[in-house]
Amino acid sequence: MDSRLNKPLALAMVAVALILGVLLGMTSGIADRIFGGPNPKTIATSSLESMRAQNRLTVFAARYVSVVSSQQQRFGGLVSSERTLILPGDVRYELDLARLQPKDVSWDGSSNTLKVLLPEVEVAGPDVDINAVKEYGGGGVLSSLTNANQQLDQTNRARAVQDLRKQATATVPMQLARQSARAAVERSFAMPLQAAGFKDVKVVARFPTDGADNPSYIDLSTPYEEAIKEAERRRAAEGKK
Repeated sequence: MDSRLNKPLALAMVAVALILGVLLGMTSGIADRIFGGPNPKTIATSSLESMRAQNRLTVFAARYVSVVSSQQQRFGGLVSSERTLILPGDVRYELDLARLQPKDVSWDGSSNTLKVLLPEVEVAGPDVDINAVKEYGGGGVLSSLTNANQQLDQTNRARAVQDLRKQATATVPMQLARQSARAAVERSFAMPLQAAGFKDVKVVARFPTDGADNPSYIDLSTPYEEAIKEAERRRAAEGKK
């Protein structure tokens, strides 16, 4: 797995929300001082609305490579055909910020802690890199007499996309994605609060399944036929440029 904690991407995607949140937080802070002091709940609510307006945030991205082989035998095993496929694909780990609700954000005044309950990470992809696909093998007599190679290639593609999904939802990448999501959301809420004068505020973001043995997630994976067709369409579009 060639994974990368895409901090520049995550920071770029939350930049608008941070700026709006800071401005809204400062505006709310000024009004609150006039009417009796800054209110962290008001500032947090403003930040929440700014984040919800983004809809989706990519918190992590990774590339995986699947290598699969399939074999077909005919005539009692006298002739056979074997094909090997190397299929790379990119996967995105996203937060649907529109699912954040006011009830998911709570303020604990006794510990100066803002608590945020996050929606589960959604796994989107894989986006197959069709330009990097490699297929090897031949069938000799069997492939010349039948459509064995075509059948094996189809089998390999289905297995490879399934394997990419399995890699993407393994424990380590899911943990990295969730860690990145927590950090991005905590920054988004902390900056407006700090700008309004709450220097000692702590923001804690967590998932409903934190602490569970089997954390859940939403799978937005593309069916393998669509993944391959979409990759072929992108390659054809690039070839026309």
